[in-house]
Amino acid sequence: MATIVQCLSSCATLNSKFKSLSLNGASSSSSSSPTSSFSIRRGVCSSLSFAQSVSQCVAFSSGTMWVQKKTVRHSIVCEAAPTKKADSAAKRARQAEKRRVYNKSKKSEARTRMKKVLEALDGLKKKADAVPDEIVTVEKLIGEAYSAIDKAVKVRALHKNTGARRKSRLARRKKAVEIHHGWYVPATAQAAEAATMAA
Repeated sequence: MATIVQCLSSCATLNSKFKSLSLNGASSSSSSSPTSSFSIRRGVCSSLSFAQSVSQCVAFSSGTMWVQKKTVRHSIVCEAAPTKKADSAAKRARQAEKRRVYNKSKKSEARTRMKKVLEALDGLKKKADAVPDEIVTVEKLIGEAYSAIDKAVKVRALHKNTGARRKSRLARRKKAVEIHHGWYVPATAQAAEAATMAA
């Protein structure tokens, strides 16, 4: 029907009786009978005939006009998919967050135990009338700190060298307090004293 409208609007040489042609199915004589309207059956009208090839032939009673069929191009609009993490990436993110919280708790426990040991050693070093039995309490705290550090190293929250360095730090501080109060004499000092007495 759109092709017929284009033909009638563009053609100026047709007879004037085709100007009153109605495309709604009623002729200019406005008869209400179904025979006066255009009967469309498989592309064939009573006054118009269409070819089934690429070009369409419109035949009127006064002449023939050829109309080239236009190709209809359909445009495809693509929408970008919403950015969503893959299932494997989301799972890795959940696992990383879970491990981060777990490792953080292990490292925090190790630092807390070390802090308690260092505070106890500082207090014992400043105490003038300290007795050797008081070091037993500190040794118990040191054992708890060693256990926390070893657990952190076992779950790889801390590197093994970091764990060894922290345990060595606690042992050195304990030995320094014992030397300060005279509860422990280093082997080098004993050897030097023995050499002095022998001379």
